[in-house]
Amino acid sequence: MNRTAHAFWLDAPGRGAIREVDLPAPGADEVLVRSLYSGVSRGTETLVFRGGVPRSQRAAMRAPFQEGDFPAPVKYGYLNVGVVEEGPQALVGRTVFCLYPHQTRYVVPAGAVTPVPDGVPAGRAVLAGTVETAVNALWDAAPLVGDRIAVVGGGMVGCSVAALLARFPGVRVQLVDTDPARARTAAALGVGFALPGDALGECDLVVHASATEQGLGRALELLRAEGTVVELSWYGDRKVSLPLGEAFHSRRLTVRGSQVGTVSPARAHRGYADRLALALDLLADPALDALVTGESAFEDLPDVMPRLASGDLPALCHRVRYDTP
Repeated sequence: MNRTAHAFWLDAPGRGAIREVDLPAPGADEVLVRSLYSGVSRGTETLVFRGGVPRSQRAAMRAPFQEGDFPAPVKYGYLNVGVVEEGPQALVGRTVFCLYPHQTRYVVPAGAVTPVPDGVPAGRAVLAGTVETAVNALWDAAPLVGDRIAVVGGGMVGCSVAALLARFPGVRVQLVDTDPARARTAAALGVGFALPGDALGECDLVVHASATEQGLGRALELLRAEGTVVELSWYGDRKVSLPLGEAFHSRRLTVRGSQVGTVSPARAHRGYADRLALALDLLADPALDALVTGESAFEDLPDVMPRLASGDLPALCHRVRYDTP
């Protein structure tokens, strides 16, 4: 078998290229995976593409199979779906998800791949990492039946959280975003929509995922007394002002961080593999197809990534298609 592959590398902030790489033969407990699709996480991955990872966070921000170091050159990504071509017999021929960058083929330990359930299309399974983030956020947030909830920020993570909250009985869920076009996404997910100025207040819980200080300020305004904002945004190297004056203290509000790198303490007995398997099971819902808003060929990534990073190509999850067998 041909032991070469092609990978997308960030050569310098704002500039990427496709490189040929040599593959090792898989060992006894390894698999060779041929990529079918990968996904670009528009928030985190475009921040990496722009070179915006703070020096203090470079170790924490490393992806599991990252090569190189921030800011560049670096091979970065973590939403990959492929088919196992070589490895343990139980996995050969299976469609799997792996936290691997954009590359046509790759070799990883067999334990690093998670089989995609039969009811989940491979093209939708690229959302697994983001839905896993949403699962962890809701473990942190612990919403209750009948809660009034706003999700501020209709990006990939915010929409994933809203989609899962739509399944909670009796919950009022409103997706809040500055882009009126997100109303169509909200409708597809089965939740309400509002522009920031029109959002419903007196919320028991607000999940913030806009990565803007304006969004965080509005999230606090939407809370009832003693309500909680769960902060999912990653701001990179930007400083954010938080409005802790006015009624913040008298209303006894809470801001709580949530990050997928650690399993929520509320579910500390559940491991990373269990959490990811749950996310893949949840992707059986076809409503989540609304989060995939664009697709291009792998060979086009050097041209597509700058457009995603600049916002010239708007997207929630941009899917990368691997056409070469």
